[in-house]
Amino acid sequence: MPAPLVITLTAEQRRELEALRDQSEKPYLRERAAAILKVAQGMTARQVARQGLLKPRHPDTVYAWIHRWQNQGRAGLVIQAGRGRKPAFSPCADDG
Repeated sequence: MPAPLVITLTAEQRRELEALRDQSEKPYLRERAAAILKVAQGMTARQVARQGLLKPRHPDTVYAWIHRWQNQGRAGLVIQAGRGRKPAFSPCADDG
């Protein structure tokens, strides 16, 4: 079994994540920041994924959030433009 992921936060990182968790307009950003803070407090990512959030997540999802945050900071937690399913039908602008 791999060693548990350990996160050590600076005071500034902790403040930033707490502000994101408490004040972000986007619910998904609040959830991701809360997950990272819980792992930093000593919970495993598996525990956070299964029991530590409002909705159970796959542990790999929480690990992905953590790794993106470690590599890109706050920007790594934001859903990038162009993600998701593309429209199956685009109405024609020409009606006639």
